[in-house]
Amino acid sequence: MFKIGDKAVYPAHGVGIIEDIKCKVISGNKRTFYVLRILEKEMTIMIPTDNAESVGLRGIIDKKEVPKVFRILSERNGKVDCQTWNRRYREYMEKIKSGSVFEVAEVLRDLVHLKNDKALSFGERQMLDLAQNLLVKELSIAKNMAEDKVRLRLLSIFNI
Repeated sequence: MFKIGDKAVYPAHGVGIIEDIKCKVISGNKRTFYVLRILEKEMTIMIPTDNAESVGLRGIIDKKEVPKVFRILSERNGKVDCQTWNRRYREYMEKIKSGSVFEVAEVLRDLVHLKNDKALSFGERQMLDLAQNLLVKELSIAKNMAEDKVRLRLLSIFNI
């Protein structure tokens, strides 16, 4: 259960602030909604409170879980990816839409390593940027650290 002013993560869109909790009557049924303003975009999303968990709305990860994200990013993925770019894209998009910060970290790690081996498709480059931005925003809030410092830490992990 979120309160007004809480920060929350909405899968594939990133961190937002619960700006309001509204009741609306839809098709004769009274429903309660979180009004979530996404910080990175000029976007407001209304999420039914009774549906919030199933759509993946969650709180910011705990500061104690941040090292696990950095461990995932530091892993050297030994498997050679022989999938076509569009199959990889679908698989990675599912991970991003899962809302799990750990799966988003896996996507970023895998795309950075893939980028070192071959050119990424346009969609993969956009996905790499999306994964990086999602992680930077959430980790900066979790660690109470400036976004540019978190971004530099990510770049240093990948020796970029």
